Amino acid sequence: IFLSSLILLIVAMPIVLVIFLIQIDSPGSAFFSQTRIGLKGKQFQLLKLRTMVNNAAQIQMSLEQNNEIEGGVLFKIREDPRITRVGKFLRRYSIDEIPQLINVIKGDMSLVGPRPLTLRDCSKLPAEQLIRTEVLPGITGFWQVSGRSETNSEQLGKCDLFYIQKWSLSLDLIILLKTFQVVISGQGAY
Repeated sequence: IFLSSLILLIVAMPIVLVIFLIQIDSPGSAFFSQTRIGLKGKQFQLLKLRTMVNNAAQIQMSLEQNNEIEGGVLFKIREDPRITRVGKFLRRYSIDEIPQLINVIKGDMSLVGPRPLTLRDCSKLPAEQLIRTEVLPGITGFWQVSGRSETNSEQLGKCDLFYIQKWSLSLDLIILLKTFQVVISGQGAY
């Protein structure tokens, strides 16, 4: 909570500029809220900076057949037509994830843990992967530093299981350090 508050304080002014750029690039709110599944299956509203057009959820239904993630649990398209120009940059460097620090402060999330999935994604999970809801979801996690969007649904499950079984403070610190490296390089982001 302390680290999240400190980071929010440091990035507050640059985020104001980002909000302005989002609103110039695409009409609508600069923020995006989506229902995600958290600890013990509890639903919460995940906060992000908006990187897609306003009606992205409706458009996704017509794009499902183009999903590039093997196994279909997650939905990713490398050249997703819903992503705005500013959104491409924000996603590449994970700037859109910064508002989730508020979710950490509220207790919905941790800095490190399995990514909280959408209702759509959770409904496609194999039963053995539901163990991911036994820990707080995170802004970053073992999956994000192991390939992000360049992995498949099975690897997502393996990464989450590994993290839950091997959790330690040192593992969290390693994941945080690797996260900075992955974010700076933009590796696996789309």
